[in-house]
Amino acid sequence: MPPPNPARGEVAITLAGTPRRLCLTLGALARIEGALNLTDWRELPGRMETLSARELLAVLAALIEGEPADLSAVTIPEAVAAVAATLAASA
Repeated sequence: MPPPNPARGEVAITLAGTPRRLCLTLGALARIEGALNLTDWRELPGRMETLSARELLAVLAALIEGEPADLSAVTIPEAVAAVAATLAASA
């Protein structure tokens, strides 16, 4: 996997032993809005504080670039760290 492009807000994270590239794209944001039933992307920061496990998995899946990934072996700390790193890189 080539190195991430920080200008795009990409991060490289290992999830359940598999290297993944994550990025908050417009498409990912739209999928996250849908999964969390948001009417506006500005609601996202507050909503991130109260995610269920299912919602955390949906957010993580939306941020992963490329082919859909099997995320069943990802731990909660891995998922939280990956989402936090991706959101921080996109700021």
